[in-house]
Amino acid sequence: MIAGWVRDARTAAGLSGTALGARLALELGTERGNTKANISHWENEKHSPNLKQLLAISRVTGRSLPPEILAPMSGANDFPHPAGLSNALRVVAAEGEDDGFIQIPMVKLRLSAGITGYQAEPERRDGGTLGMRRTWLERNQYNPTHLIAIYVKGESMEPSLYAGDIVVINTLDTKLVDGAVYAFNYEGEAVVKRLARDAGQWWLTSDNVDQRKYHRKLCQGGECIVIGRVVRKESDRI
Repeated sequence: MIAGWVRDARTAAGLSGTALGARLALELGTERGNTKANISHWENEKHSPNLKQLLAISRVTGRSLPPEILAPMSGANDFPHPAGLSNALRVVAAEGEDDGFIQIPMVKLRLSAGITGYQAEPERRDGGTLGMRRTWLERNQYNPTHLIAIYVKGESMEPSLYAGDIVVINTLDTKLVDGAVYAFNYEGEAVVKRLARDAGQWWLTSDNVDQRKYHRKLCQGGECIVIGRVVRKESDRI
C-alpha cells in the first residue's frame, strides 16, 4: 500500500527517483534516507519510509496521505477511535534521526459541531513535525502518542499566544482546570482558550485585553468539547 502510494505520488508529480530524492533532501534538510536507491526500495517494498519521510513526500508531490496509510503508522489500531468519527486519525510521534528528540506531528484539525472526536491531517508548513526533547516528555510524564501540535490563529489570546505560534496539545488530558489553556471544539471550530470557572459555570475566555471584541463564551453541552490541554508553546516572540 505504501509502496504504491509513493510510486503514484512520484509519477503524478512528474519526478524521477533522482529528482524526488533531491527534493526530499532539501525538504528534510538532510541527505540521509533520500537517495534514488532508497526511493526504489520504498517503491519495491524492500523497506518503508517513516512518517516524517511520508509527510515530506506528500508536501513535495502535493499528494495527500490516505487514512489507510496514516492510521496504522499513527497508532490508530492501538487506541479507540473518537466517538462519532469512525475514520478519525490518531496521530503519534515518529522517531527522528536524533534519539534525544521525539517528532510530534503538526496537524490541522477537522471538526464537526457536537461530535467529540476529531480528524487530523498533516500540516504542510515547516516540515510537518515538531521536535520535542525526550527528557522533557519523560520529566512531565507525557505520552507522545497523545500529543499533537497546531498553529495558533487569530489575536484572541495575545499576549500569551500570537497568531503563528505553535502549541502542543495533550489529548489525553481533558480534565477541566480553572485557569488552564485548552484546545476546544467550539461549535465545530477549533479554538484555543483559557478556561474560567464563574458562578458555577465553565467559560472560555481570551487573554486579549479587548474583552468587548473577545468576550467570554459559555462552555456547556455539545457545543463546547475539550480536545486537550495545551502543555507547551513555541513562539518567535521574545
